Amino acid sequence: MLPLPCYLLSDCHVGAAPANNTQALLQFLRRLRGAPGSLILNGDILDFWFEWRRSVPSFALPVLSALTELRAGGMPITWIAGNHDCWGGDVLRREVGVTYQFAPLHLQLGAWTAEIEHGDGLRGAADRGYLRVRPILRHRLSVWAFKLIHPDLGTRFALGTSEASRIHSAEDNGVGLRDVALRRLATPGGPNLVVFGHSHVAGLTRAPAGGVYANPGGWGEVPRYLKITADRVALLEFSDSGEDRCLDFVEHGANEALTDATEGVGRVGGDEAVRNADPIA
Repeated sequence: MLPLPCYLLSDCHVGAAPANNTQALLQFLRRLRGAPGSLILNGDILDFWFEWRRSVPSFALPVLSALTELRAGGMPITWIAGNHDCWGGDVLRREVGVTYQFAPLHLQLGAWTAEIEHGDGLRGAADRGYLRVRPILRHRLSVWAFKLIHPDLGTRFALGTSEASRIHSAEDNGVGLRDVALRRLATPGGPNLVVFGHSHVAGLTRAPAGGVYANPGGWGEVPRYLKITADRVALLEFSDSGEDRCLDFVEHGANEALTDATEGVGRVGGDEAVRNADPIA
């Protein structure tokens, strides 16, 4: 069990996202220093990550330094591999101190029985092509062969070929992952909170059978994150002023369904949806 509140974000795509969004990420991580709680990084925090024997992509260093300082201050950090930052892990575990894993995260967060994973490859037929390629890209022989490439060339090649899935919202507006989540939430004895990233589409959805699907969206496009407390999941938008906007929230055990059954930033982004936040406390 991770200490609460739990802050969760995904799809920062550092190395490819606009510089101001990466600066916002660094500012957010510094703001968390000394705060209670925990942090979950739900994949694609870096647009590319690979660990050569004596080299790593240099654009990642400012973020890794901020995470190292946050860990040194005592905050637990769990990093779930995405489809862009899935190669490596020893440097992240040993030097940065994060818990880096490929498997989904199953844990209790207050009243929430949560399942958290990045979300790549979960949409069945829609992800069929990607599912054919993924085992090849992650195979130990492919990793070994890539280590033979000079880091400068390897990083340039990887960044150049990742554009198709980089910082663009899913063509289905996140509906595919939402439907996967709703099926899990309808499973007897299953979770009452499912969190994905990957689609870059932010939103909270109350399941008809109870429970909540949450997606923080892509930080690399708009800096948003989830704040999970014992009885609430809130979607917030980062502000460098320190007054983060609460775009939407769901209380545990609330009976009413959310007004929109589809995931979408437009539903949660208007001024009329802004709530009192208390983002970091």
